[in-house]
Amino acid sequence: MPATEDQLASVEGDSDRFDAELRPALMREAIEQIQNAGIEVDIWKIEGVDSREDDEMLAQVARSGQGREGVACVVLGRGASTEKVEQWLHAASPVEGFVGFAIGRSIWWDALKGWLSDELERDGAAAQIAENYLHFIDVYQGQKVAH
Repeated sequence: MPATEDQLASVEGDSDRFDAELRPALMREAIEQIQNAGIEVDIWKIEGVDSREDDEMLAQVARSGQGREGVACVVLGRGASTEKVEQWLHAASPVEGFVGFAIGRSIWWDALKGWLSDELERDGAAAQIAENYLHFIDVYQGQKVAH
């Protein structure tokens, strides 16, 4: 969810501060509104957040209420840099309720651009995509803790 002008103004235009200070509470509010409307979600795609505490809060809200014990969360990559996605995976993977990730552009964007611009052969682009995907799996699984 992109920040509104008022939200950005409240953090002096700093999108990193918006992500850290406002986004988690806005996401919690959105989950609660959806649940209160009677919509039951089995898997929540949670935009990456910086802290494990925020991931814990979001997973708890997603699983709160009768019959939601099995609800799962996955980290959404938002097209962010490798470093940022790694941070989000590190934060979320040990949290009960998080079961994986749903990232795309962070995996295939550069390879696809390379292939479309003839800087990469098809096999090279495919190999780069596979390597990126496996990297993020390793990052996620390396942080996973048995529940």
